Amino acid sequence: MATACGSHGNFIVEIEDIMKLLRYGEVGQERPGVLDLQGRIRDLSRHIADVGGTALLPDSIAALQRLDIDSLPLVEGQPRIGACVGGIGKFICIGLNYADHAAETGAAIPGEPVVFNKWTSAVVGPNDDVEIPRDSQKTDWEVELGVVIGKGGRYIAEQDAMQHVAGYCVINDVSEREFQIERGGTWDKGKGCDTFGPTGPWLVTADEIADPHRLNLWLEVDGKRYQDGNTSTMIFTIPHIISYLSRFMSLQPGDVISTGTPPGVGMGQKPQPIYLKAGQVMRLGIEGLGEQQQQTVQA
Repeated sequence: MATACGSHGNFIVEIEDIMKLLRYGEVGQERPGVLDLQGRIRDLSRHIADVGGTALLPDSIAALQRLDIDSLPLVEGQPRIGACVGGIGKFICIGLNYADHAAETGAAIPGEPVVFNKWTSAVVGPNDDVEIPRDSQKTDWEVELGVVIGKGGRYIAEQDAMQHVAGYCVINDVSEREFQIERGGTWDKGKGCDTFGPTGPWLVTADEIADPHRLNLWLEVDGKRYQDGNTSTMIFTIPHIISYLSRFMSLQPGDVISTGTPPGVGMGQKPQPIYLKAGQVMRLGIEGLGEQQQQTVQA
């Protein structure tokens, strides 16, 4: 595939000849866009209202793929990049989905997918600040592969599940471990704090990723690499996860599934855990899906 180099903010990114959908603009005013081969943003507002919902149905994605990208309006400057999916209905997460991550946290390998939620108010852009919540002592990081639903459904057969995927993206499943584990109840209150769901920078359509179960993913804090894994070590595959979730809820266009993290999270560090504090920088990425970078700030 042809490649070209472009820049966004503080990043130099390699642009492959694949469709990368994104959202750009100030918070709450994001517009739909797509990257061209030079790494420049082209506006999609004449074709879709947003990157989300029914715009992610198979026929809509196919129509976008037929566009002449270079004929679309060029976006000038270096606008903020928002979350790559707008109007997310459900942000569903799978816990302990890498055996070596389960081991580092002292948890047993699950017999069924562990399911929890991130509230949609946690969703932010890939390079937005991440807030350390008030009274937090154990805010942690988790690089994860995000799966975005295109075609909705219930009781989806595992062999048909990949037909329901619109595309893939990078997610940082930021987590407050004390809130999650030590405060009673479910995991959700340690997972859904504001800014705990950086998503993007772009949504790569499903047909462009040859095998989502063979992607390298990594995360660094202040330049030190803590996570360095591959999606091939997932316990539950993407088709299994989609089929499993669809037994308990309808999956709808624009729903996001975060599929778990490889080892190297802060709570698993030896001889003692390491947690985030204000003023640090997280940098993370997934092969073919781009990179994120966030600074931590005190809420």
